[in-house]
Amino acid sequence: MLTKRIIACLDVRGGRVVKGVQFVDIVDAGDPAELAHRHAAGGADEIVLLDITATHEGRGTLIDTVQRTAATLFVPFTVGGGIRSAEDAAAVFNAGADKVSINSSAIARPELIGEIGGSFGAQAVIVAIDARRAAGAADPVGEAEVYVSGGRKATGLRVVEWAIEAEQRGAGEILLTSMDTDGMRNGFDCELTARVSAAVQIPVIASGGAGTAAHFAEVFGRGRADAALAASIFHFGVTDSRELKAELRRAGVSVRLPC
Repeated sequence: MLTKRIIACLDVRGGRVVKGVQFVDIVDAGDPAELAHRHAAGGADEIVLLDITATHEGRGTLIDTVQRTAATLFVPFTVGGGIRSAEDAAAVFNAGADKVSINSSAIARPELIGEIGGSFGAQAVIVAIDARRAAGAADPVGEAEVYVSGGRKATGLRVVEWAIEAEQRGAGEILLTSMDTDGMRNGFDCELTARVSAAVQIPVIASGGAGTAAHFAEVFGRGRADAALAASIFHFGVTDSRELKAELRRAGVSVRLPC
């Protein structure tokens, strides 16, 4: 049985970690370096930091924030937001990241996936997909649409088709966030996650909706996810990865034991 990964996510705006519900109603959650260290010490397998306003504001990643956060970590560290070129990726790697996540920039210029992968390896490139179900469609999951610019703009691209293309262009992983379930703590979108997981050979990270250990077990099972990401339940003390992993192991899910 393959080991499933638990990932803690830091959505950063203006150098602070924030969290919202369905990409709105944003509240402050704390300092990224402090939270990253706390979550890693609490048993998270990886940390993801997303500079959520970089694209909308037309700027690059906050490198000083990346450096400060990376200095506290001993687990794999992914950074996304404002990465538009292989040179931007190099700056983020030099600041301490192990992987980069690209979203809007990959939609605007899909060859960027291969450019970063060609320089740093496919394992270092995550393509993030912000997805919303197609309400009223005959197949709302199959026709789910990709959004960019922090979930502000619809692209007209279907999620599954874009995930397949991203893999073909050299992505090492897909980070799939359901905008419909984000921040709700009512569970991941297992149907959408399973549809994407079945369409690609690379790992799929589920994001959006985590509230309980049962939600993680469900997305690892029915959703076929390789990893699952959460933010608010970690930031606001609902649980930590060590406690979550203990519950998952009791449920029969194979997870890495915390150090």
